[in-house]
Amino acid sequence: MENDIEEAELQIKLKQWQGILAEERNKRDRPRLDDKTLTSWNALMLKGYIDAYSVFQEDRFLKVALKNARFLQTKMTKEDGGLYRNFKNDQSNIEAYLEDYATVADAFISLYEVTLDEKWLQNAKQLTDYSFDHFFNEESKMFFFTSDMETGLITRKVETDDNVIPSSNSIMANNLFKLGHYYANKYYTENAITMLNNVKEMAINYGAGASNWLNLYSNYIGEYYEVAIVGPQALDKLKALHQEYIPNKMIIGSQGESKLPLLEYKFNENETTIYVCINGACKLPVSETSQALGQMNSSF
Repeated sequence: MENDIEEAELQIKLKQWQGILAEERNKRDRPRLDDKTLTSWNALMLKGYIDAYSVFQEDRFLKVALKNARFLQTKMTKEDGGLYRNFKNDQSNIEAYLEDYATVADAFISLYEVTLDEKWLQNAKQLTDYSFDHFFNEESKMFFFTSDMETGLITRKVETDDNVIPSSNSIMANNLFKLGHYYANKYYTENAITMLNNVKEMAINYGAGASNWLNLYSNYIGEYYEVAIVGPQALDKLKALHQEYIPNKMIIGSQGESKLPLLEYKFNENETTIYVCINGACKLPVSETSQALGQMNSSF
């Protein structure tokens, strides 16, 4: 052998060298561990689990999503209805940013669309209203990244460029678009289109930095469907509907009575019906998912 050493002897020496290196390494400070929990990152992951459940219909995905949503509710929510940004060592702290409010509201809307549990939609609306109270700039009609409760800031930036994740304002605008439909709230819908118009020039000149804005813009091109599913078998019909990818739609539904504008007076305990609507105007109700899909594929 080149170094005149047997393999067995080499293995012994390797262990000795590794022991020397480990001893020296342990004398050094260990690298710091970033084990904090961020609200917005959890909301993004929450939405990922919801998307996975919508496609694959595996209950384990929904179970994790609900557990995470409850964590955000119990650990990351302040007494006044606002959010904390950070969680570590069983403590929540730091005022949340617009990114946190936007992503959590977005995730809660998506969670409503797979569970039909109206509390998630109400929570999304509450977080949006809180954002108007503490982040909204009446002059620009955009949202600041930081809350007006933050002290000592020299200036408050407005984030509009979509990057690795969508910008906080583009997520908020998409949320307002949906919530405006859910609650027939003109204030939400008008602000959504105003925010979109505010970034029109940027989107034209640099589309790569406006992908989520353009996602919102696509909802104004052609028809946007409000799909209302009402009745005891609403969740079963919903699962079938989720098997078709239709990006220009939102889901609204209930297994009982609801005061939401698109659901009011539509419940019948003896049957489950699906209404395909545009801006509150609905086609005749149908009982089969395939029929509803046909209504969306045909001219309205």
